[in-house]
Amino acid sequence: MKKTSILFFLGFLMISVAANAQELKKFRVGLGAGYASPSGSGAKGGVLFYLEPGYRISDMLLVNLRMEWAAMARGTVDASSSTADFDVSTSGSYTVNGQYYFKDASSGFRPFAGVGFGIYSIAAVSLEDASAGGSGNNIDLGKDESKFGFYPRVGFDAGHFQLSIDYNLVGKTSQETPIFEYNEQTDEYEQIGVAKSEFKNSYLGIRLGVTIGGGKK
Repeated sequence: MKKTSILFFLGFLMISVAANAQELKKFRVGLGAGYASPSGSGAKGGVLFYLEPGYRISDMLLVNLRMEWAAMARGTVDASSSTADFDVSTSGSYTVNGQYYFKDASSGFRPFAGVGFGIYSIAAVSLEDASAGGSGNNIDLGKDESKFGFYPRVGFDAGHFQLSIDYNLVGKTSQETPIFEYNEQTDEYEQIGVAKSEFKNSYLGIRLGVTIGGGKK
């Protein structure tokens, strides 16, 4: 019993000393914008916005809750669909990540690396295809869904400015694309079938932002 009490006391003492030894404040909030680069044939890059409150376990280790919204046109797995014009849609993600700093709090430039995981809310893909006669009509493919994903990240802090690069690895989405054919008798395009497609949801995010709080005590 005495040994258990002594070990508990020593553990509590070590945690207290480590907390008091921190030079940086525990809480901070990061926010900013950046560039989102999706993968796949027919993909188009877009913009992203993020909000990221964080808690410092120590000066070298930070845990964040990342909320991010990316507006981009995701591409298909099939390279033959490169002629299709996919519309831009906005997808959101709600993830937790940890990042480890390679320099201590006394440095003004602090590179880091980390990893995160969470839920990605994937918007349905809209399509404007030349096969529809160039009418400009949008075709909604599939439906909105949520997927689990994760990402490695690298970056650096420079004072209250932060640059980070996340590669978001998210599972593919299977959707259906209607096939149209021109009918001379009705002078209209009619659907004659359905082609199944897979869309890539992974994307690279390059983010530049500022942090509020989290400075030296």
